[in-house]
Amino acid sequence: MTAEELSKVIVKGMEEKKASNIVVMDLRNIKNTVSDFFVICSGTSDSQLEAISSSVEDEVTKVSNEKPWQSEGKTNRQWILMDYVNVVVHIFLKDTREFYALEELWGDAKVTHIN
Repeated sequence: MTAEELSKVIVKGMEEKKASNIVVMDLRNIKNTVSDFFVICSGTSDSQLEAISSSVEDEVTKVSNEKPWQSEGKTNRQWILMDYVNVVVHIFLKDTREFYALEELWGDAKVTHIN
């Protein structure tokens, strides 16, 4: 599965749990990036963040039987990061997302907003 295909599966998992402000950032044309894609979304509560994270993992497992290489933030549930190596998933509470402003840090990336 390509990184682009994986990103689409991740978006589907996010949409299943009504994630908001979903953004796919294509980092492939930027030098020295850690991944090919960032997929970022917001949730309204810590329990929704957990549900989005579980949904993403379930969708990816169904399609590719792949698990995240690493996952962080599930205990404090303000920013959950799931690392699929070529695609990194960021699931934020709204205020935390605004504070870290990943979209601004990677301003040269091609950004696709999912409605």
